[in-house]
Amino acid sequence: MNPDHRLPFSEILRVNEIGAGVTRRLVPDEAVRGRIIKALDLASLKSLESEITVTPAHIGWTLSGWVRAEAEQVCGITLEPLPVSVDERFSVDLVEEADAASEVEVTLEDDSPDVIEEGRIDLGQYAVEQFALALDPFPRKPGAEFVQPEEPAEISPFAVLKQLRAAQDGKS
Repeated sequence: MNPDHRLPFSEILRVNEIGAGVTRRLVPDEAVRGRIIKALDLASLKSLESEITVTPAHIGWTLSGWVRAEAEQVCGITLEPLPVSVDERFSVDLVEEADAASEVEVTLEDDSPDVIEEGRIDLGQYAVEQFALALDPFPRKPGAEFVQPEEPAEISPFAVLKQLRAAQDGKS
């Protein structure tokens, strides 16, 4: 696998490890935080931790937990670092591929369960995904405003000729 295409944080849990339920605490190291910074286009990521519990549900499983982080996004106007604190709880329903095909109708419009592929749940990806969902997609420092640059009065090639002609007439 090309290292540029790998997931920024991967912590695999196999379905056969869940039993009556399992809880994992995830704290990525500095190298992993560096990949998350790159993947999410952050200025920095001081800390990221998550606790995720997977328990059996009526159909499939429920993945729930929290994610906390201290990071800096880049202001979309000033390009300066913008501190952000994340403390979010989440819950996601999960089903296996066979259950998704036979018992659950999966659509894009509603909160359909996520499908578990090959009996593996990537807890690290869920932690990063929930962190990303908590970030402002258009970060802006308080008071920062975008000012539209003025459009030139005339954009035609004849406007340039008119300016040259005026400059030549002024020299004569």
